[in-house]
Amino acid sequence: GMLCSCWMALMALDLDSRQCVTLDVVFLLDGSDGTRSGFPAMRDFVQRVVETLSVDDNKDRVSVVQYSRDPAVQFYLNTYKTKGEILDIVRGLRHKGGRPLNTGAALQHLRDNVFTASAGSRRQEGVPQLLIVLSGGRSFDSVDAPASALKDLGVITYTIGSRASDSSELQKIAHEPSHALSVSEFTDLPDVQEQFSSVMSKVLVSTAHMTPTGPGKKMIDFKGQGYGQMILNTFVTCRHPSRRDVVFLLDGSDGTRSGFPAMRDFVQRVVETLSVDDNKDRVSVVQYSRDPAVQFYLNTYKTKGEILDTVRGLRHKGGRPLNTGAALQHLRDNVFTASAGSRRQEGVPQLLIVLSGGRSFDSVDAPASALKDLGVITYTIGSRASDSSELQKIAHEPSHALSVSEFTDLPDVQEQFSSVMSKVLVSTTHMTPTGPGKKMIDFKGQGYGQMICDFSFRLHIIITHGVSGFKL
Repeated sequence: GMLCSCWMALMALDLDSRQCVTLDVVFLLDGSDGTRSGFPAMRDFVQRVVETLSVDDNKDRVSVVQYSRDPAVQFYLNTYKTKGEILDIVRGLRHKGGRPLNTGAALQHLRDNVFTASAGSRRQEGVPQLLIVLSGGRSFDSVDAPASALKDLGVITYTIGSRASDSSELQKIAHEPSHALSVSEFTDLPDVQEQFSSVMSKVLVSTAHMTPTGPGKKMIDFKGQGYGQMILNTFVTCRHPSRRDVVFLLDGSDGTRSGFPAMRDFVQRVVETLSVDDNKDRVSVVQYSRDPAVQFYLNTYKTKGEILDTVRGLRHKGGRPLNTGAALQHLRDNVFTASAGSRRQEGVPQLLIVLSGGRSFDSVDAPASALKDLGVITYTIGSRASDSSELQKIAHEPSHALSVSEFTDLPDVQEQFSSVMSKVLVSTTHMTPTGPGKKMIDFKGQGYGQMICDFSFRLHIIITHGVSGFKL
């Protein structure tokens, strides 16, 4: 398989064989009469999970099935090859309607028609098969036999129910009871997203022993030891998540008026992948044109929901000229500070993501250097009208400077951005004492290595090694 540049310093294990994990992910959505009002929220949930997957390089495959009386496959695992196509189709899904709710028949249909090689499943190649069921009512038919059949196939099922669901039924369908989550209404799904990611990562960060598939044999035996295949952290959260302070600097000048909604969406998509609610990650957003305007500081909001609500409501600032230098200096003096919520002095990585759509009117040289001296790791994304050499100067290193022709193309660069992010953050970092002329984070340092898990990209590593009974 493809080599991952991942240093497992925390685990102090000499693991020679590393390869990136692929996943087949199927969503089963209750489209019956009872979920009409909750359906848009179900659709959004699917989008947020798909955002975290690596579809474009054929690592991950996705299928969506909607059901009520009968199941309707919206698309199979091999229908679409790009994340963009999948997100477009999911965005456009219409609520099916109908009754009664036959969850048993839907599960059986997945068993017979979706988790199959002809429909794009790579089960026989040993690719983990994940099923995510969103169901808003009690099933009219029995789920027992179809749920067992999926378990025998090695499918790992997660269920999310609402107040009207039968929780014991959903626990029966789930791979294990802890994989059955619930919300009172599907509109509350964003509140459970982080818990869901955490449950996902716990099972997949596990010593899984792949056994030959045969009658009565489960493909993935999670109790198996021996040549354990550890599936590390398939979704958003890391088992050892480090904390991060993440600041977005957004060009709000006259030149970005048409691109601003896309910039806002980009920020939302990155924030979705962070762990804010348990105070691991903090977020600040600053908009600038002639002058910088802090929308909120690192210590303003304590929950992901508040941050997303505020970002959704951001208004384009307007104004000219574009003083990127002054904005960077403002961040240095007023945002990356302890009083504004920065935990730099506690050794928390400081990340800055700059979206700039034009050439700066003032000089960026001294402020960019000052941020580097502070240990801030900067990423830049420019558009056709930007000065690419200027953005490379601002970025931590030239490979951290990405560009799009228009900001409306940001979704196309999201995966590349995540990949660049993960390369620097999945690294053995040596925290050096901060002092004059010293960078806080020395990425070449060894010693007490600390693995900073990547955040807008999930690490997926299968470590094939004799790790008998290895526990994270």
